[in-house]
Amino acid sequence: MGDEDAAKYIKIFTMLDRQTIETAIAQHAECPERRELQKLLAKEVTVMVHGQAAFENALKATGILFGKATAEDLRSLDERTFMEVFSKVPSYEIERSKLPEGILDVLAVETSVFPSKGEARKMIQAGGFSLNKEKMTDINRQLGEADIIGGKYVLVQKGKKDYSLLIIR
Repeated sequence: MGDEDAAKYIKIFTMLDRQTIETAIAQHAECPERRELQKLLAKEVTVMVHGQAAFENALKATGILFGKATAEDLRSLDERTFMEVFSKVPSYEIERSKLPEGILDVLAVETSVFPSKGEARKMIQAGGFSLNKEKMTDINRQLGEADIIGGKYVLVQKGKKDYSLLIIR
């Protein structure tokens, strides 16, 4: 959305007072590349339509996918939001009875997150792998109950944006 549209829409689609709107437009004009006006508009409309909790979940979800979200942020998502965020990522089912199991076996034998244990080992040792948004470098680590989010999910990440979801049954 362009700057002119954002300035027009914030007046129409929000309940913000005139002074707040004028201040936001002026601040945006000083530094338009930060897109603060568009962010404010998005926040106000989301809160109005879906509520504050939905807005906060949307922020967490965005941070998880594109920012520097933490494992705590990931664990704080409700299941509906969690599944909306990760609905399009590859998923693999693992039997709970197999846990605890070595991470290399989970990633390359039980699933095809990696095509081989060797590739998994290299990526993990190089620091390019995260488990539930936490960097992991221990190739001898066991995947266990403590890693499961919401009683059935484990998020694995190769590199910056290559996610897979492990569903524990």
